[in-house]
Amino acid sequence: MSTLKMILVDDEPLALDFLRSILSKIEGIEIVGQCKNGREAIKLVAELDPDLLFLDIQMPGINGFEVVKALQSDTMPMVVFATAFNQYAIDAFDLHAVDYILKPLDPERVKRAVMRAVERLQVQDIEGRKSPLIGAIDDIASRLAVDSQAADSDGREVRELPEGMKRKLLIRDSGVIKVIPFDDIDWVDAAGDYMCVHALGETHIVRSTLRELMGRLDDKSFARIHRSTIVNIERVVAITPLQKGGSLLHLAEGQPLKVSRNYRESIRQLFK
Repeated sequence: MSTLKMILVDDEPLALDFLRSILSKIEGIEIVGQCKNGREAIKLVAELDPDLLFLDIQMPGINGFEVVKALQSDTMPMVVFATAFNQYAIDAFDLHAVDYILKPLDPERVKRAVMRAVERLQVQDIEGRKSPLIGAIDDIASRLAVDSQAADSDGREVRELPEGMKRKLLIRDSGVIKVIPFDDIDWVDAAGDYMCVHALGETHIVRSTLRELMGRLDDKSFARIHRSTIVNIERVVAITPLQKGGSLLHLAEGQPLKVSRNYRESIRQLFK
């Protein structure tokens, strides 16, 4: 098989060492990076463009689920979760065909996960990778919600807005309606039937299409930088050109986003 570039993420050094020792015995693997927290993982994925991410779920600060939500759909690697999570998560992973390995790690199970990732890389394009992950995360959040909240938490945007709310996005989250001003939105990316709205360091999952959301947002402030990614240009603080074309946008919250070559010129014109 072709070489598979991987990043390992776990807050436990011994777990990282054990996983690396297991993977070293599998041919065609190149570990291009490893890190011990979610913030480092987000940065490394943007910089190293791996094929596969072995990702621990339970980490302090930014956990594994939050890492997935923060990654750009258009550059999303395959993900294998390492977890000692409860049965709700396992059921959701199985339902949405999300790969996972239960802790303590078993060498044979790790090898099978790598083989499955290789098979999926051959048949699944990048745009289809984030959708099942977000679906599983959303499903887990719904299952764990209190029944009284769950009845009113379909995750859909509230669309009937009074005049004074036209520059705000209303999102249901576990029975609570959150009001998000457009100016607070950093970027948005599409993951199948879900939209990930990133605002002030938080990610809100909305069941919507990209076209519907683009119709709501102010086109003078928001621009498309990839097929599935929209950015608030007011939140961009720096632009770095990339060797293979395109560029990297750095946002006020520190999130790096890739601009595809198809949108490079239009973005350049915006920042002339």
